[in-house]
Amino acid sequence: MRGPDSKRSIDRLRDRGALHPVRRPDEAEKAFLVGLDYRPRSRPSGKGEDGTVPPSARAARDAASVPREAKSARQPQFSAEESLAELKELATSAGAEVVGEFLQHKDKPDPATLIGRGKLEEIAGAAAMSGADLIIFDHDLSPSQQRNIENEVKPRVLDRTQLILDIFARHARTREGQLQVELAQLQYLLPRLTGRGVEMSQLGGGIGTRGPGETQLETDRRKIFRRIRHNQEQLENVRKIRAQQRQRRESVPVATVALVGYTNAGKSTLFNALTQAGVLESSKMFATLDPTIRGVTLPSKRKVLLSDTVGFIRNLPHTLVSAFSATLEEVQRAALIVQISDATSPIHHEQEAQVEKVLHELESEKKPRLHVVNKIDALTAQEREHLRDDAHTVHVSALRGQGLERLLDRIDHMLEGDPLQTVRLRVPQSEGKALAMLEVRARIYSRHYRDGVVDMEAQAPESVVRKVGRFVVNVKTRP
Repeated sequence: MRGPDSKRSIDRLRDRGALHPVRRPDEAEKAFLVGLDYRPRSRPSGKGEDGTVPPSARAARDAASVPREAKSARQPQFSAEESLAELKELATSAGAEVVGEFLQHKDKPDPATLIGRGKLEEIAGAAAMSGADLIIFDHDLSPSQQRNIENEVKPRVLDRTQLILDIFARHARTREGQLQVELAQLQYLLPRLTGRGVEMSQLGGGIGTRGPGETQLETDRRKIFRRIRHNQEQLENVRKIRAQQRQRRESVPVATVALVGYTNAGKSTLFNALTQAGVLESSKMFATLDPTIRGVTLPSKRKVLLSDTVGFIRNLPHTLVSAFSATLEEVQRAALIVQISDATSPIHHEQEAQVEKVLHELESEKKPRLHVVNKIDALTAQEREHLRDDAHTVHVSALRGQGLERLLDRIDHMLEGDPLQTVRLRVPQSEGKALAMLEVRARIYSRHYRDGVVDMEAQAPESVVRKVGRFVVNVKTRP
């Protein structure tokens, strides 16, 4: 049971900047960005007779110098410059004004300060000259690294995960979204409690207070664990409600199509174009956090549910993936995944690789998938001439409404549930209810009236054909 003392403890930690930065309401905070580029230095001992490094030696050398989190998948990687540009977009989405950047080239990370004492002093001076309120590292900092850096610089220090958590906290609107963000924040905070000010000292001291006591650190940790359990219980209730809703949906043959993609690929714009839902559209990263589901009628008159999901990003914090599991269940349960890419992005191959990585974490990489390349209106006429749709790729402009009919038709053909059937029917004109249902839920190719009977050829979902089965003359399942 959550008590007021637990909430006050969380608020106090948040006010100290442990959970996410406290912003001044009157102006944007000034941020100084620090990028990191780890490149192995050449070693003469590894060179061959011709002066080059053999492939086997190069591979071993690179494997030893790549950070541990980058070894998990051999796929296209962001360059340091591209990663720093993405960090700038994240900082802007968080409401900060970027006043300076610094890219550090180093053969391996410094275990104490990540970038080395000398460079840290240089960054501290540059940040002070630019009037920065905070320094943001394009890398995850360990608790000890963050403390060591904070001891050397005046501005607050954030790492990439803290920045993403802060953006999520700003954009969460529903109670569910707020619970998920807070859970991720608390899980991130726990190992970073030590040394956050005098509040962590012993609660009492002096005559009459000696004895077995509890440090403020232990008190905060206990209260945070209590808050985490509360959030997990609330999210479990959300998961049960979602399961009940999903069970009701699955009792009728209505498939779910999930939109996924890198953040700012245009998912919400496409979602609005297909459903007229009015979901927030923004060029800022992670503008959509709260899931939205709307019905869409396909060209075959079948109805499907379209789900808009949170955008993916490089090195998405694991705490967020686990915290948003209730939301991402829509991806896991979807009959079809529509993966959206930004045609204008110069690093779309790397972004697609990151989306693939998150889908793998969700165990959804083997689901039927349709690739949608968005924002083709921003390409030149010459670039658009080389675009070709195929069985698994469609090029669209969600903003201009280009290619949406082809997209719906492709979704229609890829859905396997409630398959389409082409049928010949002889329906008496007195069966007005059956005729009205066919008019609404079937694609009618021909219709002839004779002797009080309507002869027609139509294409309809199997569930509709079953309802008018007594009028069916011939059935041909769609190939």
